[in-house]
Amino acid sequence: MKISSVMVVLLLVQAMILVSVDAQGTWQIINKNAGIATMHAAVTHFDTVILLDRTNTGATQINLPNGRCRDQPLERVLKKDCTAHSVMLTASSGAVRPLFVFTDTWCSSGQFFDTGMMVQTGGDFEGNKKIRTLAPCAPGGTCDWTELAEPLAAGRWYSSNQLLQSGTRQIIVGGRAAANYEFYPKRKAGEGTFPLALLGGCCDNLYPFVFLLPNGDLFIFTTRDSVALNWGTGKVTRKYPTIPGNPRNYPSAGSAVMLPLSFANGFATAEILVCGGAATGASGSNNVNAPASKSCGRIVATAGAPGWAMEDMPIGRTMGDMLNMPNGEVLIINGAQNGFQGWGKANNPAFNPVSYNPGAGAGKRFTTLAKTGIARMYHSTANLLSDGRVIIAGSNTHQFYTFTGAFPTELRVEAFSPPYLGANFNAVRPTITGAPGALKYNLVFTMTFTVTTRVGGVGVYQNSAPYSTHSYSQGQRSLLLKTTAPVKVGAGYSMQVTAAPNNNIAPPAYYILFCVQNGIPSRGKWVKQNN
Repeated sequence: MKISSVMVVLLLVQAMILVSVDAQGTWQIINKNAGIATMHAAVTHFDTVILLDRTNTGATQINLPNGRCRDQPLERVLKKDCTAHSVMLTASSGAVRPLFVFTDTWCSSGQFFDTGMMVQTGGDFEGNKKIRTLAPCAPGGTCDWTELAEPLAAGRWYSSNQLLQSGTRQIIVGGRAAANYEFYPKRKAGEGTFPLALLGGCCDNLYPFVFLLPNGDLFIFTTRDSVALNWGTGKVTRKYPTIPGNPRNYPSAGSAVMLPLSFANGFATAEILVCGGAATGASGSNNVNAPASKSCGRIVATAGAPGWAMEDMPIGRTMGDMLNMPNGEVLIINGAQNGFQGWGKANNPAFNPVSYNPGAGAGKRFTTLAKTGIARMYHSTANLLSDGRVIIAGSNTHQFYTFTGAFPTELRVEAFSPPYLGANFNAVRPTITGAPGALKYNLVFTMTFTVTTRVGGVGVYQNSAPYSTHSYSQGQRSLLLKTTAPVKVGAGYSMQVTAAPNNNIAPPAYYILFCVQNGIPSRGKWVKQNN
């Protein structure tokens, strides 16, 4: 792998604020029965969590309030359904409140707008062209789903959404029988879809991985190939080399992240990490016992002559979720070690999460973490919370809710506390005592914090709140911001932080700011990035 001088700087900066730890993290069940099996999840800026399943499962285990029922003549399983298929969970307590969703959200997609409103698109059957919105509220609120009359231009089942630079428009990419993309809202009346050849073909090309690059183009990956798309002109601006090894998208179900964009290179370097997936041909031959891939590929999408650098994870994994963590690391969690996505198509759960340190040398990047006792297989989710934990929900390997057999429908919700939340590191953990609630581009602002030990190795990360489904977190991004050296002020410290430079780097939205000391993040602070 050829590494530019700019990449060397980035890796050194990341390595400076990371520290190796021996602890493996801890697990906690925060809700023993959320009422639904979670297929989609997103954390709101109120620290509540939107959980969604499909609607054609029959009755769930949580009733709609006040005797309300869903009377849906197009429903193929239960036309009068008085149970909820979506809930709002309070992260601090695990309490849930039922939400009302009318059309089928099976294998749909979503993303937040800059206002914090969730836009949720597509699904199956009567939900195939639907657009739904939810303006989130604080715990105790009454916010709920709204179904819009305006349809999508094409049916979207297994598609991916990406927030664009305005913060008020999303691109919706691909889906079953949809080798194209469209926008919501439309850029002009009557606008339809736009073809993209990359999305064609028969297999392993659903839920494409989509990332907004620093130059404003979109990196779009499906199966084993990827392109950069200028979404404004509709032109493919470059084609990337094919990643070695197995296919990576649904139903093979690898996962992907864009590694943190960093001030150290002017936020100009974007590097994509793609890991895991089913063995080549497993889904086509229905080989539920095929060993999942250990393979990870890493490519600098902004390089002049990019190529994939390959290495192996310690655990083969399909259906894993990959998360940008508050300290620049990547967490790989959930999934199975054999098979592929689908009802009853996988086994041998991957109980142990793995962390990936992008700033470490080859062969030293992976650490195996503490295992859970709950299988998180098909239809599981993972989302970062502002307190630094990861909330894990879902797993239903059956067409309906089935509570027998090897992998029963899973209604429990867990929180994983990474090693940085261990008791041994509390003295190193900073506490943010001051930062603005809203940011403008290039704003230099003051962050104050306290820490009980001598300060050192401090950095600030800004992480988005993505939409997690089917092993891919749509809209996920992380930024390492420029900071000055902290200075002692009273009982704490103060430093100057420079916000992201433009909306290619940080589209307007709600983000979580973390102050990180020697790899240990503070509790995050929600901030609104404005245009």
